[in-house]
Amino acid sequence: MSHAENDDFFKGRGAQVNTHNKFLKNKYVLDHIEGLDEQLLENTHTQLFEETPKKIVSISNSPDLSHFHSINPYQGCEHGCIYCYARNSHEYFGFSAGLDFERKIIVKRNAAELLEKYFNKKGYSPIPIILSGNTDCYQPIERKLKITRALLEVFLKYRHPVSIITKNNVVLRDIDILSELASMRLAHVNVSITTLNESLRQKLEPRTVTGMSRLAVIQKLTEKGIPCRVMVAPIIPGLNSNEIPDIIKAAAERGAVDAGFTIVRLNGAIAEIFTDWINKAFPDRAEKVLNMIKACHGGNLNDSEFGRRMSGEGHIAQSIHQLYRMACVRFLAGREMPGYDLTLFTPKGGKQTCMF
Repeated sequence: MSHAENDDFFKGRGAQVNTHNKFLKNKYVLDHIEGLDEQLLENTHTQLFEETPKKIVSISNSPDLSHFHSINPYQGCEHGCIYCYARNSHEYFGFSAGLDFERKIIVKRNAAELLEKYFNKKGYSPIPIILSGNTDCYQPIERKLKITRALLEVFLKYRHPVSIITKNNVVLRDIDILSELASMRLAHVNVSITTLNESLRQKLEPRTVTGMSRLAVIQKLTEKGIPCRVMVAPIIPGLNSNEIPDIIKAAAERGAVDAGFTIVRLNGAIAEIFTDWINKAFPDRAEKVLNMIKACHGGNLNDSEFGRRMSGEGHIAQSIHQLYRMACVRFLAGREMPGYDLTLFTPKGGKQTCMF
């Protein structure tokens, strides 16, 4: 049954269920007179929740993300990407990884202030920091709140390297700051393109901009001297795996200098959310896609094994790796992301101290 035929499908949302939060004892249900209990589902408007954290930079030391420094000005994401691994983290805030993740967004308005304090810690040495290690720093609400822009202003003030991961063209609003950072070899932008198939995108990532718009982002950033990498992620075998060469080719034609990819993994509540979604969105191939995902992860939808969890293994994963490598050789040969200049960092309020 397609979206148009299914009156119960929440248009504009990715998840079609609000999965139970494993940290909570109680859950909401609809209690019918007939005695039938169903999940409480409403396609409500997006709500914002304020958080005032004491620190803003997260550091991961897991084996496949060693020394990964990141900032997430938002928790939860209105983009509604059905596969998003960040959904599970929403449960720590008392929300569901399903619909709540897309409509209950936690904002950190003091992010820029905390970053400035972080840079002024005694003995701090610069290491590239990634914006959007968990959720997109350019999701729709950023257009109004401008928390990410405030963070970029601090990066520029302190001459500190920054890398951005996004799938939204709101990043073009900050092209002035990014181009200045890039002129000093202090900025990289990673543009995520999962599919160029607009029908698939509308189901897979309902509140994102189109794949063609993201290609335009790469072109406009490149024209301003900002180095871009295309992230073909995540690869979902049987849904978008055949698009790898086309996406890398299109991105390269618009100036991308590098590419990256991951194979989808459905950990925690995401397995239930994704399984429900694909049975509603693509009932004719749901079982095949789920079995192909399992084949990449030791027979399971969940996969926490370091080294395998993002790259997969088995013959299906190997064919995806080969397709990716061939596309990179063909369309990105001789290109690479420039290194960062870590010597420009200016602590103490963004100004070099003077001896005289």
